[in-house]
Amino acid sequence: MPDKTTGQKKTTSGTQVRRQDILYIKGDRDVEISKKSVTLNDILTMECSDRQILDSIKKMRLLQIKKGGQQRYVVSVLKIISLIHERYPDVIVQNLGETDIIITYEEQKKTGKFVHFAKAAFVAVVTFFGAAFSIMAFNNDVNVTRLFEQIYELVTGQETNGFTVLEISYSVGITIGILVFFNHFGKKRFTVDPTPMEVQMRLYENDIQTTLIEDAARKGEEIDVDSNGMGGTDTSGSDRT
Repeated sequence: MPDKTTGQKKTTSGTQVRRQDILYIKGDRDVEISKKSVTLNDILTMECSDRQILDSIKKMRLLQIKKGGQQRYVVSVLKIISLIHERYPDVIVQNLGETDIIITYEEQKKTGKFVHFAKAAFVAVVTFFGAAFSIMAFNNDVNVTRLFEQIYELVTGQETNGFTVLEISYSVGITIGILVFFNHFGKKRFTVDPTPMEVQMRLYENDIQTTLIEDAARKGEEIDVDSNGMGGTDTSGSDRT
């Protein structure tokens, strides 16, 4: 039976066994932060039945970034578990997330609405003219105009003036095909599925993250239990903020 005064459990022989708390941690593969003092609460979501232990662990400092500008670090979850065990050796840590976490530090810069609008307008213009040029280059390469002329003359027996139902349906079809393929128009989605562009972007992000983790491991720059951190950081594990 558990002892209400000590929080320990008695066995049949009368000896006392210390109760062990279980801490569940979950971290994403890539985390962006904007402050130089990085605590465990900044990169992890945690749960523990003992709220006092949980609040204390959340305040534990993992990194103290000393350099300015954009910085990127790869931290092994074993390093995080080691820091927790330094203070609470009897806590059982269950990792439900990634085994390696990429921490990206970037100073927060405030930009005006005009800058955001100018960037969006520039991207829209470049995308529009780039797509238009690609379509025209394709049409010219396969000689779509001549193909439509031959089809029109074969079906109707008349010469085309260059503006027939074929050209109209082709233009409308390209527009509908693009909307269906990219699965949205403006902010409106046609289905709940991710767009092909979003899928490719996620695959690209996964490849970048895998490369960063493998490069850090090969160069010995990963912050792990057998390392003391990287240049420009402090991994003392204190809870000072």
